[in-house]
Amino acid sequence: MTVGIVLAALLFTIPAGPACAAPAADASPRAEERNRPLRQLLDSAGRAEWPTVAAPEASPIPAADERYWIMVRASTPQERTRISEAGMPMDEITADKVSGIVHVNTVKQLEAWGFKIDRRIPMTEYAQQFLRDFPPEDAAYRNYQEMLDTLQGLAQANPGLVSLFSIGKSIAGREIWAVRFNTTEFGAAPSAKPGAVFMGTHHAREHLSTEVPLLLAQYLAANQDRPDIRKLLETRDVYVIPLVNPDGSEYDIATGKYKWQRKNMRVNPDKYIGVDLNRNYGYLWGGPGSSGSTWSETYRGPSAFSEPETQAVKNFIEARSNLKTLLSFHSYSELVLYPWGGSDKPIANAKDLQAFQAIARQMAKFTGYTDEQASALYVACGDTTDWAYASRGIFAFTIELTPKGSSGGGFYPGSGVIEKVAQVNIQASLYLISLSDDPHQAIGKR
Repeated sequence: MTVGIVLAALLFTIPAGPACAAPAADASPRAEERNRPLRQLLDSAGRAEWPTVAAPEASPIPAADERYWIMVRASTPQERTRISEAGMPMDEITADKVSGIVHVNTVKQLEAWGFKIDRRIPMTEYAQQFLRDFPPEDAAYRNYQEMLDTLQGLAQANPGLVSLFSIGKSIAGREIWAVRFNTTEFGAAPSAKPGAVFMGTHHAREHLSTEVPLLLAQYLAANQDRPDIRKLLETRDVYVIPLVNPDGSEYDIATGKYKWQRKNMRVNPDKYIGVDLNRNYGYLWGGPGSSGSTWSETYRGPSAFSEPETQAVKNFIEARSNLKTLLSFHSYSELVLYPWGGSDKPIANAKDLQAFQAIARQMAKFTGYTDEQASALYVACGDTTDWAYASRGIFAFTIELTPKGSSGGGFYPGSGVIEKVAQVNIQASLYLISLSDDPHQAIGKR
């Protein structure tokens, strides 16, 4: 498969997705228009409605918010890594400062270590600036059930190409769904075709990272008869897992006002809630850039793969030796990242490093983002892509989405950015799929 095949597919219109609630839930003209794509999928599948899915047990509710948004002085990767170890995620980074949402204990730790905190705002005040309900203002974003409606619709409307299965359950019992594109094998059956997997929403509040892989799945289904896309689909085994952290995502929107939830919904022994799933993977678990404190936003969990969500991803990947590429969507920084994240040293295999750099460079051209080694800003151990490459040899990347530093940026950028962000990232995803037979072919291509 050549890159040229994919480049020919880059001018496209994102098909409208099954955007929100089930059609019968709201009869208003706005809702009717918004739900037309879902109704079309139902009609094409010959169904009046989707089967109901039993709701899991209610997720635990964290205690009163003890968090702050803070801005801390830091100008080196070493300082940023140290700050991360105190439990602060690097939500925004400038040349001499970092900012993010932290627990009050992290504030105390940073002060004890001598860091200068320039600004601190209680979350109860900070969140008032970002009150977008999931409906109505952000109704285009899909919650767990609406995501499942979309995936069921794709599978039932395209039985010769698309299949749907669960890779495991979350800590509250929700299924973690994967939709598969393969013209010869379906469900969990093995395949000899080169495989690619796309994942979203390890971190609950990063809802845009659910929409982008969902729209990738819709794009592949909608364009399956185009010769270039058909050739990709006939020669590849493609998986899309849009929502790795369903419990945290659902909790974040449960009251109609965002909770700024990052972690999953585990109740730790001291009753603090959550584990940072993207610090819970096994390679270099427990190292710099993660925290052993349960109240921390970067709490890594009691052991590697302690969480059912990361265990499900681990089992899924280990059961498929054909997987060659992986892309994990996050937000927000506009970055294309490759291993290592848990070490400031480069990948030792020179040929692999060249391929990683070439692929990241090309995906950065498609997206307009910046490509770099994941640890360039700070070291963070226990993430998805480091483990996938170290343990399975998979060419694994992280893309940080959303327009940074502009109106509509941040974790809750509004629905107006979805189509634009999805469009450029689908281009990058098609390119990665095309290379899944041999990622090294990217070397020397511009």
